Amino acid sequence: MNRLIRHGVRLGRQLLVPVLVLAVWEAISDAGWVSPIVLPSPSQVLLRWIAYAKPAEPYDPAQGSWLGWAFSGELPHDAVASLIRVAGGFALGAALALPLGLLMGASRIVHELMNPIVQILRPIPPIAYIPLAILWFGLGNPPAFFLISLGAFFPVLMNTIAGVRSVDAIYLRAARNLGAPQSTLFWRIMVPAAMPYILAGLRIGIGVAFIVVIVAEMIAVNSGLGYRILEAREYFWSDKVIAGMISIGIAGLGIDAFMNRLNSWLLRWHRGMEG
Repeated sequence: MNRLIRHGVRLGRQLLVPVLVLAVWEAISDAGWVSPIVLPSPSQVLLRWIAYAKPAEPYDPAQGSWLGWAFSGELPHDAVASLIRVAGGFALGAALALPLGLLMGASRIVHELMNPIVQILRPIPPIAYIPLAILWFGLGNPPAFFLISLGAFFPVLMNTIAGVRSVDAIYLRAARNLGAPQSTLFWRIMVPAAMPYILAGLRIGIGVAFIVVIVAEMIAVNSGLGYRILEAREYFWSDKVIAGMISIGIAGLGIDAFMNRLNSWLLRWHRGMEG
């Protein structure tokens, strides 16, 4: 019972500020202080969000499965399209960044060779590559995947390098004194010791990928949450714009919560050592 009370109190604290913001927002809208086109009320946004999410037609068992019908609405379709692009682009960027980061962190020669070009390219935002992405890949998913992988690449790369280079030299000297070969030093000491940094980089990278996908969908594709927000702006549907923004926030929160749980599960041994 005490545990339930504590959870209830904690949940109340977390919801206090959002509820106050919504109440003030609704009061301002109801008082007519701002135009509904500029800032629609939360209730209006909620109605638009429901209309955005629900399927266009009633469920007909003869037309297909219940799950397919549930995801036939605009919002589920756009959310799935965006998440697929995030997953594909992030996987591509991380797959390239992880081995390069491990090599640059473990080898001084590789680091000296690759670091200058990395430091030149790293400050360039992925948005700046949009003209080249369209020129190279045209329109559709390919330029979106390119931009997303680029956004995820550098956070994963830099955290992996930092993790490998931060391994305590005492562990390496102890392993060498025991006769461990270089491959054992790398896979059994460097990589596990760098894992907290690597997982932090993956968490940051997928967050950046989710930001980039929204921008890419506003430019190069005709589906997804970013595309739908741009479409709503052209028709002055402010409530749908905000509904799309809230959908992005919910999806981003879910992804970050999943990555946090995954990190905690993979680093159980690390938490135990810290305790």
